[in-house]
Amino acid sequence: MAQEDGDPIRKARGWMLAELAREDLDLFGVAELEERIEGLEGEIARVRAQIERKRAGKAAADAFFRKPS
Repeated sequence: MAQEDGDPIRKARGWMLAELAREDLDLFGVAELEERIEGLEGEIARVRAQIERKRAGKAAADAFFRKPS
């Protein structure tokens, strides 16, 4: 199927992380690398918070749909 003009190109999930991992770190200075670490730590915190929200949602659903004993 040909890509229509103006249609956004869909990229696979996680493509940005893969691109980031391929970047040549030799091109960065120490301050830039430290900034990068801060950004990545922020992303890790965001992902961990999402995991906790999903676990809480699953626990709530499990509790709601649990068969009475």
